[in-house]
This record gives sequence, C-alpha cells and structure tokens, in this order.
Amino acid sequence: MALQERAGSRAKLAEAGPRVIRDHMPDQHREFFTQLPFLIAGSVDAAGQPWASVLAGPPGFVSSPDPKRLSVRARPMLFDPLVDTLADGAAIGLLGIEPHTRRRNRMNGRVANVNAGGFEVEVGQSFGNCPKYIQARRPVFTGAGESWPVVERSSGLEGAARDLVARADTLFIATAHPLARRSDSPAFGVDVSHRGGKPGFVRVDGKDALTVPDFAGNMFFNTLGNLALHPRCGLLFMDFMHGDLLYVAATAGIVTDGAELRSFQGAQRLLKLRVVSVIRAVAALPLRWGEAELSPVLAATGQWPEAVAA
Repeated sequence: MALQERAGSRAKLAEAGPRVIRDHMPDQHREFFTQLPFLIAGSVDAAGQPWASVLAGPPGFVSSPDPKRLSVRARPMLFDPLVDTLADGAAIGLLGIEPHTRRRNRMNGRVANVNAGGFEVEVGQSFGNCPKYIQARRPVFTGAGESWPVVERSSGLEGAARDLVARADTLFIATAHPLARRSDSPAFGVDVSHRGGKPGFVRVDGKDALTVPDFAGNMFFNTLGNLALHPRCGLLFMDFMHGDLLYVAATAGIVTDGAELRSFQGAQRLLKLRVVSVIRAVAALPLRWGEAELSPVLAATGQWPEAVAA
C-alpha cells in the first residue's frame, strides 16, 4: 500500500482490488490452467528464502475440482527447491502463463493433500494479469528432459549460468511476506510473477550482482511490496532452446531515483539483486519451445549498453 501511495495508484486500487482479487477462481481461470503444459510456483524455505520453481506435464496435468481448488498431478524435479518446501499447509504462489497467447493468471494459496502423484492448492487469492512484456513462444510438453540431469550448485554466477542470465528475455520472480510461514492470511502469503524485456535486460554485474529494470505494470506492486517488507527473492531462468534451468536466490533493493534509473528508457524503478546461491540443471526441462516474438510494448524500452554491444 505504501508503494501504491507513492505511485499515485492507492485510491484507484483500493476500489478495484476487491473486484479483481478474488477468493475463488472464475471458470475462465479454471479452464485456462487445465490447458497448460507447465506451471510456475513460488515457495519459501525454512530460512525464509523464497524460490521460483517450475512444474511440467502434458496439458491436463493441472485441473480444478471446484472454484476453490487446483489439483496438480506432478511433483517437483529432485533438484528443485520446491521438493523441500512443498508440504501441507505451506504458502504457495502459482502463475499460469501461456506465452504464445500472452495470457497469464495468478493464484496464491495453501498447499493441501501432498501425495506421491502431486498435490492440491486451496485458493487464497485469484487474479488475472495483463499481457505486457510476455514473449510469444509456444511451449510443448515432450517429456524430453534428462531423467538425471547434471546439477551444479554455486554461490555466484559463472560460465554457462552467467551467459544464460545475460541473454535472457524472460525471468520469473518469487517473493514472500515475512509472515508467510506463520500466518494463514492470504495477505501474508507467497507470490510469483513474470518479468520480460529485450534480450539482455538483466544486467550481470560480476559473479554476485544483477540489475533489473522494472517497467509500468498493474500498479498493485505484489512483488515490490513483498520486497519492501522482506528483501529476499528467488529467480528462475529457462534456456528455451536446450531446457536448462537456473534457480537464483538473492537479496533485493529497490532503486526509485538516480542517473542509472533515468538512463534506462521505460524503467520506473530498478531492482538491485545480490546473488546468494545458484542451482543450474542441464537439459532438465521436459518442454520444447518455438521461436520467440518479442512483446510489441518493448519497443518503448531501452537496453543496457552491454546488451547493445553484444
């Protein structure tokens, strides 16, 4: 609410919020989730570190028995941090995104009925998002991921991990309220969101620092509001050609003024991220993607000089 007030959107969103953030899923959202071959999840571990994760399966692996529940017939891959955070009662954020149609819907809630085949999520908040900054590429579940992929763990970004971030046009970011593990209130949960930009929009500042421009969005500040209270986040990058996955745990600061911010066209804020730990899994994602068509709204945004040079 403080960030909304600063941006001048507080009064408008106080009126609109109860209409667009629901305690149940409308039928359109329920149907949307069932046609997806992957789902992005946000969770928080015992140390309070949020993580962004991915679950994949043939379309239909996600279903909705009723407007208050999603059923996910998939388990996280063995190296995914969600393995350790997925438990009955745990807060979770879900993002359903269909890149080739640029549709996305969010659902945040609590995990229930974890079993050998999957789990359910009980709805706390359900809301849609606009199509801005989504690169149009079609995902197809092929089951082609490595059963036992090479998994590398490190405290910073080097080699192939650094290259993946430096050329990325998409990332997913998980954040959490500081009370996410101790409160049942939907207002104190976990959230996961999408960020997109021109290739190279994430600037790699050495082994342990990233700078990400924040463009105009829905003005709810789900992500930045969490970071203002609990400045830790989890990032997920995907190599859409080879199926590599990169999980990054980081701390975050929000820059709202200054020459660096003004130098990046279209950025309203900058996220300054300090890398804490990295997990890279090679050819692990059982999805393959078509060619990308960059979001047309990115024409009004800039690039870092390093990306232009590359």
